[in-house]
Amino acid sequence: MSHTPVAPSTHAGQPTVLVVDDAPDARLLTRTVLESEGMAVREAADGQAALDAVAALRPALVLLDVEMPGMNGLEVMARLRRSDPDLPIVIVSGRSSDADRVLGLELGADDYVAKPFCAREVAARVRAVLRRSVRGRPDDEVCAGPLVIRTAERRVLLEGRAIELTPKEFDLLAFLASAAPGRVFSREELLREVWGSSAEWQDSATVTEHVRRLRRHIEADASRPALLQTVRGVGYRFDPRPAA
Repeated sequence: MSHTPVAPSTHAGQPTVLVVDDAPDARLLTRTVLESEGMAVREAADGQAALDAVAALRPALVLLDVEMPGMNGLEVMARLRRSDPDLPIVIVSGRSSDADRVLGLELGADDYVAKPFCAREVAARVRAVLRRSVRGRPDDEVCAGPLVIRTAERRVLLEGRAIELTPKEFDLLAFLASAAPGRVFSREELLREVWGSSAEWQDSATVTEHVRRLRRHIEADASRPALLQTVRGVGYRFDPRPAA
């Protein structure tokens, strides 16, 4: 039977992440962090509830605990893979050996996080998997007034005209426009997410310069940016709403 990709659900423009864990405290901690990162979160406490929630919600990603009573996480993942091979799944497990990690990935997980974990690390892993999965979708397009970003094609159009960007300029624009539109990212976060670096290894002025260059390409008035906005003392955000 052929598989037809299903568009992932969003809530107010936020990607929906289904957190599956039988421990209420773990769900609450994960939910709090993911929501602070601009994601919509739904919860399931066991394997069957997870399957039902995926069918009803069509989440953008499932964060799936392995050690659950009854149907464990690996069984849930196997069933989800049969019904939707493209659904992004991040496994969370107290089993941290290389063999367990390899098994989880071989069975179809997009990433594997060992317990105990740093909640911020989990959020970063989730964002990374979401970015990879969104880029692969045929309808992957972000529109903001006359600006169109086609991340699968790595193309940017302004009023129908192709804009030439460097690879890193494109990566920065695509991240700000796709990861969490409207959310403010610090220069340090952008170094980590876009450059895979940190302020210890790379000057954060690199981000400032790339934003300056991007504004010259995409803003009607680079001195009064409407799309790539500066939040003084914090960082930058992408505002997808076209000017009135």
